[in-house]
Amino acid sequence: MHTAHKLALAAALALGACATAHAAGPGASAPRASAPRASAPRAEVIHWWTSGGESAAVKTIADAYRAAGGVWVDTAVAGNEQARAVAVNRIVGGNAPAAAQFNASMQFLDIVEQGMLNNVDEIAARERWDTTLPAPIRDVIKVKGHYYAVPLNVHMPTWIWYSKAAFAKAGIAKEPATMDELFAALDKLKAAGLIPLAHGGQSWQENIVFMAVLANVGGKELYLSVFRDGDQRAIASAQFRQVLLAFKRLKSYVDPGSPGRNWNDATALLVNNKAGVQIMGDWVKGDLHAARLTAGKEYGCITGFGPRAPFLIQGDAFIFPKSANADTLKAQQLLAGVMTAPATLAAFNRVKGSLPVRTDADASALDACTQAALAVMKDRTRHVGNGEVYLTPDQNGALVDVLTAYWNTAMPVEKAQKNIAAALKR
Repeated sequence: MHTAHKLALAAALALGACATAHAAGPGASAPRASAPRASAPRAEVIHWWTSGGESAAVKTIADAYRAAGGVWVDTAVAGNEQARAVAVNRIVGGNAPAAAQFNASMQFLDIVEQGMLNNVDEIAARERWDTTLPAPIRDVIKVKGHYYAVPLNVHMPTWIWYSKAAFAKAGIAKEPATMDELFAALDKLKAAGLIPLAHGGQSWQENIVFMAVLANVGGKELYLSVFRDGDQRAIASAQFRQVLLAFKRLKSYVDPGSPGRNWNDATALLVNNKAGVQIMGDWVKGDLHAARLTAGKEYGCITGFGPRAPFLIQGDAFIFPKSANADTLKAQQLLAGVMTAPATLAAFNRVKGSLPVRTDADASALDACTQAALAVMKDRTRHVGNGEVYLTPDQNGALVDVLTAYWNTAMPVEKAQKNIAAALKR
């Protein structure tokens, strides 16, 4: 889903001693496979999908792989950074899995440059990725003319979710259509004794809230000036100062239990109508569906404020490490084919809550929120990448550090502006 700090190769190697603990500890599931058959392609897959909705989503891929004749070996590692660290460590250490999950961003650029990944150019040509993929995804999985990852979906990380029961209790009759109206709704939720903003106090979650405010308060031009261009004048502007003030104002609506809370635990507050709003990606919908809630009935969803609000794009993708083992190569080829099949993509995205990355995937069974997002996504002028699409892992990590410090301390807004300018200086 999201990231923070660079997975440098040296850092990954340092994790070697704890890789096994990550893979088999409390936050991870031990490898599972169906009963092996003679010469059946065996694919160990590292991923971080461990919440209820995520586990159900990855099961659709595993089931499709087994149906195609393969043996799926599931290595689920809790936490996206931990999962990527384990994957990189094993690739560098010569014990690579058949496939590993990354976000469609610069996260795996290091191992591409080290020549450790197979390209998937044949699939890309067959699926016409040059023309069918959204540019923010295409431009990061294609490196120096070659594709190095298979994208599964399009995630929009800055949705605004709300509990309809909580809104009714607080007397909120109209869905917020501007940031000012959102603040007014949060005030009413607080007055009603509810948690206004369900937030997990983790640095990557604060980054998501910041991106949402920048997109909705600053608009597309300022968003790109900051993330894509690192424009020092834009970061020092009065408009960007207003973005930071609105971002910090949201802190006043979170509850004391927020620090360290996982995103899905924040979502549970919405499920149980204890909180009114959550700002988080569409993977939230997987857990809402797992709780048997229906979009438009028990919960509402907002992609952005106004018809010109930028639509942020990120996604999940799988990389395939190089291997001299013929059986592993066979498993990788089968898995890549299964992952790009329209039926697999439709089933996966329906459960995951994300958008199909292929335009010809069947969207008829997708929920009302996803249908609304697909309608917005048709306007390519609104497409922008999430922050990580434009930043190196080091830049992203430096930005996240500033945002978390600003969110959690009395740091003056002027200092936050200066620190962000230094973090994003090209």
